[in-house]
Amino acid sequence: MDTLKFFDIPAETLKALPLVVQSPEAPNSNPQQMSFILTILSFISYLVARDPRWFQEKGRKIPFLNTRLSNPNFLPGSQHGKNDKTRLSLVTFQDVAGADNAKLELQEIIEFLKEPAKFAKLGARVPKGVLMSGPPGTGKTLLAKAVAGEAGVSFFSISGSEFVEMYVGVGAARVRDLFRQAKKHAPSVVFVDEIDAVGRQRGASSGHSNDEREQTLNQILVEMDGFTTDTNVIVMASTNRPDILDPALLRPGRFDRKVVLDRPDVQSREAILEVHTRGKPLAADISIADLARLTPGFVGADLENLVNEAAILAARRNLTVIGKAEFQAAMERIVAGPERQNKILNEAERQVIAYHEAGHAVVMHHLEHCDPVHKVSIVSRGMALGYTMPLPEGDKYLRRRDAFEHEIVGLLGGRAAEELIFNQVTTGASNDLERATKLARAMVTRYGFSRKLGLRTFGEEQGNAYLGSLGETRDYSEEKAQAIDQEIDQILETAYQRAKSILTEQRSKMDTLAAALLEHETIERTAFEAMMA
Repeated sequence: MDTLKFFDIPAETLKALPLVVQSPEAPNSNPQQMSFILTILSFISYLVARDPRWFQEKGRKIPFLNTRLSNPNFLPGSQHGKNDKTRLSLVTFQDVAGADNAKLELQEIIEFLKEPAKFAKLGARVPKGVLMSGPPGTGKTLLAKAVAGEAGVSFFSISGSEFVEMYVGVGAARVRDLFRQAKKHAPSVVFVDEIDAVGRQRGASSGHSNDEREQTLNQILVEMDGFTTDTNVIVMASTNRPDILDPALLRPGRFDRKVVLDRPDVQSREAILEVHTRGKPLAADISIADLARLTPGFVGADLENLVNEAAILAARRNLTVIGKAEFQAAMERIVAGPERQNKILNEAERQVIAYHEAGHAVVMHHLEHCDPVHKVSIVSRGMALGYTMPLPEGDKYLRRRDAFEHEIVGLLGGRAAEELIFNQVTTGASNDLERATKLARAMVTRYGFSRKLGLRTFGEEQGNAYLGSLGETRDYSEEKAQAIDQEIDQILETAYQRAKSILTEQRSKMDTLAAALLEHETIERTAFEAMMA
């Protein structure tokens, strides 16, 4: 009864309702009355989800929903507060490093937000939307904040998943509310993170949740189409999956600009590290350029994590500055996993692991297209009992057939060493075999490196360049499938025999390295190259 009074229902109306108040000891014997009450409560929940501001404006409180309703962050577009000062982004382009091309492309957006009249005089149609795509951690969200910060305009952000709720229509209502606030505080930037949560191609599936997502997407399109030349609102969005977005979202007049943020090269990594080490006490012998060279493949989030882990480690060691040892330990933790100090191995297993890692390292050292060995260790990290860490000399964008072949030979070096020394093999090479098989399959089915099967690809890969392969659709016959398997087997067998041949010729060096690993557990690059000389 109190719940119904909450909605300002007159007392006369309440008396007319067929409600019976029972004590807990007396169970309800009328299912129709319970059904009516549950219907009322469901309607209340729908109102709460659709427009929580109604409760805030009326000063109402519901005990079991009070925390959610009193939280201003629950409302899209108001997570930055209720005044213009707190809506302004404090991030600028000085805080964004390693994305010079992206910043250059976004400069015209900043100029429009600062001086819209200049574009209006010439009749120029400024892009309504900017879609930023790239691998996770490359700084898409940070760049959106920096655009608003550079222009000095209001910034509204929301995740794509926050639009979709249980009740149909809630997502569309939130879109309308978000754009209404953005127009009210124009000029402004609206940022939708992970827009693929609502922007997937329509009609790909069926069901209630899909209906809600499609309505939300339709409302976004309607709002963007409603922009005029004097709206002064720019919509920015980020995604890791641009390939699955609805074409209507990407057509001219909506997301006109597409900005790609790729993994940073060595110069970009150096600039990013300069930003993240700013204000941190570094040892005198620390070179940011060397750190950038030692972190190929790292994105901005990885580099920020590297600096933070090194700082934490320095604090735990009661140091006043962050040194090389801390950065090295942090990098190994990120790449290979945390050290497992409680992992106790017997002497026989330690010997197998030592020869396994020595086999990898010796084979890689004697192959032209393998990256130089940076470190070899039999210390357990993550799921690995030992590891060999090669380090490329620079960033690579193209790979030749022999580079693939040499990498496969290096991966099989550990297995070959076990067979040569102990005349039997263990499960330690399972991950090596998996990676080698994937490389061999890619050579045959994706890159046309098979001399037997010719210049064609096999299978339509499901996935994208940022998140990798998500599966494959077969478009070839069973006979071709057998030929592909035979070619993969041939590549792997040839590589394995080559690894065994190298280790047979370099047996003394492998024995020396394995003995050093058993004694010291970790061998750095300088000591390793001295042994191989």
